[in-house]
Amino acid sequence: MSSTAKETFELSGKRRALLDALLKEQGISYPTAERIPRRAESGPAPLSFAQRRLWFFDQFEPGNPAYNLVSTVLLQGQLDTVALERSFSEVIRRHEALRTTFDVKEGEPVQIIAPPKPLRLQVVDVTHLSEAERESTVQDLIKQQPSFDLKRGPLLRITLVRLGDREHVLLLAMHHIVSDAWSMGVLIGEVVTLYEGYAAGREVTLPALPIQYADFAAWQRQWLQGDVLEEQFEYWRQKLGGSLPILELPADRPRPALQTYNGSSLSFPLSRELSQSLKSLCKAEGVTLFMTLLAVFKVLLYRYTGQEDLIVGSPIANRHRHELESLVGFFVN
Repeated sequence: MSSTAKETFELSGKRRALLDALLKEQGISYPTAERIPRRAESGPAPLSFAQRRLWFFDQFEPGNPAYNLVSTVLLQGQLDTVALERSFSEVIRRHEALRTTFDVKEGEPVQIIAPPKPLRLQVVDVTHLSEAERESTVQDLIKQQPSFDLKRGPLLRITLVRLGDREHVLLLAMHHIVSDAWSMGVLIGEVVTLYEGYAAGREVTLPALPIQYADFAAWQRQWLQGDVLEEQFEYWRQKLGGSLPILELPADRPRPALQTYNGSSLSFPLSRELSQSLKSLCKAEGVTLFMTLLAVFKVLLYRYTGQEDLIVGSPIANRHRHELESLVGFFVN
């Protein structure tokens, strides 16, 4: 198991002033730096705006597994399952989002945070199968993850697949309403730190979390209203006003009447020479690699469609405050 490190930095006064001026020129504002407070009340919490979207989709189409987040971690070497269970139990205790379910109170959806309790791993032993059958079983477990019940929970499922005495696959499945890709990195990173200590017989204390996801949700509902909300609406009215283009992308088969969510992805490497050329181009133009590749993608769409007005959405982490960096929760937008 390995964890990834994140680097944070503070902008200097001059750079912050320059950034503020550029954002103001573009008509973009961002929240002030006051710390997000903890909720004053206990009990059910409101949903964040992102959570409310996914809750609506779940009400509209119950049992749809489209918002299942599934990750796998290959574990090699002697495994201490007691230490692993203890590590996950501690992470679930730390992050309220991992023990949250959703109900309706007085006509409004709310978050219900359950008290922490020890985790018991679900273990699937495939050591008796051939290598090909083991691989097939793991893939089936990934593809056939059942949908989550947002009301009953839990919204985190952990399965340990035993491939051999010194080889396991850890299968993590969460509903998107309580997690995102960044959160998966936070979760795995904390589990790694805790496991290394517990397996060695040491006590481990992670830094206290400044807030919980429910605190963020309550703060967001209070912040994003009035003038702030109207300013956001006005920005998008201007950007997305009028007649929006529909991408007329040629397809190799008719679009089905109902969306199936059956899809796939294709990954391929770029050559070292091409990668270096792209980086050099980005440096010369003063842009990021993401900006260049997005432009290339739009050129590709233009060649297939002949359309010059193209709208492409891309996700952002949406963790614009320091106290959100170490939280498990659904922030991506």
